[in-house]
Amino acid sequence: MTVMETTTTGTRTDSCSAPPHPHRRPLGQDSYTISEVVAFTGLSAHTLRWYERIGLMPHIDRSHTGQRRYSNRDLDWLDFVGKLRLTGMPVADMVRYAELVREGDHTFGERFELLESTRRDVLTRIAELQDTLAVLDRKISFYAEAGQPHAYETEKAG
Repeated sequence: MTVMETTTTGTRTDSCSAPPHPHRRPLGQDSYTISEVVAFTGLSAHTLRWYERIGLMPHIDRSHTGQRRYSNRDLDWLDFVGKLRLTGMPVADMVRYAELVREGDHTFGERFELLESTRRDVLTRIAELQDTLAVLDRKISFYAEAGQPHAYETEKAG
């Protein structure tokens, strides 16, 4: 995934790199139907239309018959939105972030703060999950040992 936020000056981009998607078409040939995007992302057509309606998605191009046509850039944005969803970021904050991106370079500071706040929340959740994992590991260890005959019992039997 490569999420690009082109600035109004066109000189600086923000990218999040990951391995290229195997089904992506070359630029200029990257016109996907909503059903193809559903297959790529696992999102429903209803969700894609809702994202567009609430302003989470930028304007989606349309074919001459009015069908939505998504680009590689749209798929990249959807990948990024998926990551934001995994952080637990509220939809309202995701929409605000999308608005800030569309507003331009002067919103870098606000975008930074929004992402920084989300990062702090994620780190807190990770710490909570690590504590929970430690409890689970102790319980699993207890039950694993409880199912094993104790060494002295094995010696008495032998």
